[in-house]
Amino acid sequence: MSIPAQSIIENLATAVLVLDARLQFQQMNPAAETLFEISARQLYGQPLARFLPQARRLLRLLRQALATGHPFTERGLVVILPTRSITVDCTVSVLTSTDHAHASTLLVELNHVDRWLRLTRDESMLDRHAATRAVIRGLAHEIKNPLGGLRGAAQLLERALPDPGLAEYTRIIIQEADRLRALVDSMIGPTRPIRKIPTNIHQVFEHVRRLILAEVPEGIVLKRDYDPSVPEIQGDPDQLIQAVLNIVRNAVQVLNQRGHIHLRSRIERQMTLGQKRHRLVLRAEIEDDGPGIPDEIAEYIFYPMVTGRADGVGLGLSIAQAIANQHGGLIECSSRPGRTVFTIYLPLE
Repeated sequence: MSIPAQSIIENLATAVLVLDARLQFQQMNPAAETLFEISARQLYGQPLARFLPQARRLLRLLRQALATGHPFTERGLVVILPTRSITVDCTVSVLTSTDHAHASTLLVELNHVDRWLRLTRDESMLDRHAATRAVIRGLAHEIKNPLGGLRGAAQLLERALPDPGLAEYTRIIIQEADRLRALVDSMIGPTRPIRKIPTNIHQVFEHVRRLILAEVPEGIVLKRDYDPSVPEIQGDPDQLIQAVLNIVRNAVQVLNQRGHIHLRSRIERQMTLGQKRHRLVLRAEIEDDGPGIPDEIAEYIFYPMVTGRADGVGLGLSIAQAIANQHGGLIECSSRPGRTVFTIYLPLE
């Protein structure tokens, strides 16, 4: 049974564009729609130069291919999009009609290099996170056993003390043992199995937004940018609320009573999370315009007890990452002064 060529192109992870002799969009596959963050319907018939006015080198190479009729491959080409810049390996083929009734057409393949770098980084991060959690679980077991014995001994001592006034000291021992046990439990993160039910990510965002608005000063503005076409995910709403809340509260704390937080939802197609490929993935973003994450801790922010604040415990992001992992997803972070974005990826199948 033969598979239609159109079906093959639509399921490619490589972005594919078809441009006419005037460099106008004629066709693009879903991977290209995801890369450019715009639908093929919106771009059909539009000049590439109008959509990518800053991509001068790409436009020059495409015009050169039309003039010479020769294909080419350009590696590590930086393309400036309206909202961001990307690095791609670009391959252009010149297609000429056999009857010469039509001018040449360009078939453009854009292999998102940043994406493959991200896959390698994400796989490494997931492996490190799993190894760290295994070490912490073992360490927690070794800590909680003597803590239990310490607490029990303090209770027995309290009953045997001849002076009731000395019980204050045994109560301190018991309270500190309980505090240490709670801290160890927090380091382990969520332990109960997730309860997967149909969950609307926008309802999760709105719940967190209401909680934060009740806490934050007037100088902090929460903005929403939701894609209404995002379907429900199979997830645990309580745990997802906790993950988003941890990230948003971090953003509130670094803004120092003035700034903007954006809650954003989008769909990614044909995306790999860890070692599993998904047809559709939710991309939920929490962006703030704060000072950014210090370079010295940027690589370790999802580790327990890592924090850039003097009064921070460093568990919120670790717990959020663990929750995303339990849902088959992960959390990424990109940060520079004035723009920090935490992106939660969750499979939609």
